[in-house]
Amino acid sequence: MTEETEDGVAVIRLSSDNPLNPLTDELVDALVASLKRADTDPGVRAVVLTGSAKAFAAGANVKAMAPLGYADAFQQDYIGRNWDAIRQVRKPLVAAVQGYALGGGCELAMMCDIVLAAESAVFGQPEVALGIVPGAGGTQRLPRAVGKSLAMWMCLTGESITAAEAHQAGLVTRVVPDDEIVFVTQQTAQAIARHSLPVVMAIKEAVNRAFESSLNEGLLFERRLFHAGFALHDQKEGIAAFTERRGASFTDQ
Repeated sequence: MTEETEDGVAVIRLSSDNPLNPLTDELVDALVASLKRADTDPGVRAVVLTGSAKAFAAGANVKAMAPLGYADAFQQDYIGRNWDAIRQVRKPLVAAVQGYALGGGCELAMMCDIVLAAESAVFGQPEVALGIVPGAGGTQRLPRAVGKSLAMWMCLTGESITAAEAHQAGLVTRVVPDDEIVFVTQQTAQAIARHSLPVVMAIKEAVNRAFESSLNEGLLFERRLFHAGFALHDQKEGIAAFTERRGASFTDQ
């Protein structure tokens, strides 16, 4: 795992001895620790998550799962123990996906707020071939992203889709050449980082609420956040900058 921060953007790169980046407990623990540091660092305003040129992450550590029984997996809260912490990251998380994003790798990408894919990217949920059910959101986030039919096809056959197909289905925001993927993703994160951090965090929370509540409840939640924004100095600054035809100078207050 490597981390670097520049211009308010933290870049976290999944890395291990295996270029396919299997998502071992140790690697996910390290990822969670990195994300928590970025989330609490006042100098970080957005996060980029990427992997190697060969793989964003090519699934869970199958060898570690082999000896587990039901009681072991249940009592240890296998996957949930550390993966659930990723959902608690409040700052925007932008994925730069190259190569394989399979199983847990696809699920990890879907936990990000924006997903950009290199032309080499491949997305899939091949767990069915191992006789297991996806365990980190594959059967839940994937239908929300690509629709029921394609999600069923991917989960039931174990077949993968290309970056272009993922873009057409709505799984990724855009597809860019491999040698540009990290740069373009950083540009996206920097575009986010220029705005008021409390407003950006509130928008992320509101959009996520759209998938977890009825339309009426979601609209009420959004309206309350909109009203709460009138207490922010940044809201006054943003409106003043617009009316005065100048750039806004946000202070995150």
